[in-house]
Amino acid sequence: MIKYWKEFILYPDISFMLILFTFLFIFIIPQIFQWEAWLAILIGMIVYTISEYFIHRFLFHIRTPNHPLFLKLIRRLHYDHHVDPTNLKLLFLPLWFSIPNFLLLTFITYSITKDKYITGAFATGLVGYFLYYEWKHYIAHKPIQPSTALGKKLKKVHLWHHYKNENYWFGVTHSSIDKTMGTYRNHKEVEKSATAKNLEKRV
Repeated sequence: MIKYWKEFILYPDISFMLILFTFLFIFIIPQIFQWEAWLAILIGMIVYTISEYFIHRFLFHIRTPNHPLFLKLIRRLHYDHHVDPTNLKLLFLPLWFSIPNFLLLTFITYSITKDKYITGAFATGLVGYFLYYEWKHYIAHKPIQPSTALGKKLKKVHLWHHYKNENYWFGVTHSSIDKTMGTYRNHKEVEKSATAKNLEKRV
């Protein structure tokens, strides 16, 4: 298991985000005992929890774009991950996608709160949950047996998305929004998709 932790932590994009998370946490320490800080952390986590589903479903699974540059971006962000799910370079979200989105959300938060510590706490929750997401995604595609029943279920569900039908099971760290949005189904009732491994071939 140590080798997997090492591979995960030392991957450049993950290392950068871990360093960023550490700096954010240190920044909010002066306000760490304030309930507002913990609420902002929680909100940041919830925002990523929600975006996890909607970005995956509506952006990463968008119908094959005609514009060559957009197609290239989507291939890197997700299409190629379905072609080669265990490829480490395709498994993690690139910094050029994550950082601008985090900056935008942080800017919006500061525009609303006008408070640097609350904004920092929000960003801490956001980045912290992002790292949790990346770890759960990593586990799903590596020969790692999760230690909890929930972990085992989440891994199994994500692999259904990749190898059974790409139109269901968009959640990686949870299935709550899938169940709310009708994209969680008993895998025995779902037909095997011919395009689960190649999203570009969808019509």
